[in-house]
Amino acid sequence: MAKETGRKLVASNKKARHEYHIEDTVEAGLVLTGTEVKSLRQGRASLVDGYCTDYRGELYLENVHIPEYTQGTWTNHSARRRRKLLLHRDEIDKLTSKAAQAGHTIIPLSLYFVDGRAKVEIALAKGKKLHDKRQTLRERQDRMEAQRAMSAHLKRHG
Repeated sequence: MAKETGRKLVASNKKARHEYHIEDTVEAGLVLTGTEVKSLRQGRASLVDGYCTDYRGELYLENVHIPEYTQGTWTNHSARRRRKLLLHRDEIDKLTSKAAQAGHTIIPLSLYFVDGRAKVEIALAKGKKLHDKRQTLRERQDRMEAQRAMSAHLKRHG
């Protein structure tokens, strides 16, 4: 079998950028079982409720849904199990110390393969207040309206 190259996106957490202010991002490896990798290669995963916790000095990805592999047997994995993140000690210490501050958490942004290895992009994030969410929505709508106006103008005069 030919070796994979490049980046293949499996899942992304679109809600995260709406719900949180992203302060810092880090790419981490994942400790997975064989059936989890096969399920991810089929493009099946959900990061919606995912978060990271510090457990015995290690970072773990929790509540990320990787469905059971359809052709799996008794070796199949549980869909929402705790998965260990592979990071350097200084990265773990930096993230956990900042996450200990009030209002901060560590969340997954995207899950992907890089050269055949499963990676997750995690972010140190701070929860947004309701007025911040409204402001973000308003800015996005303004950008879309400006884009529409420019494209309409170009169609008429272009």
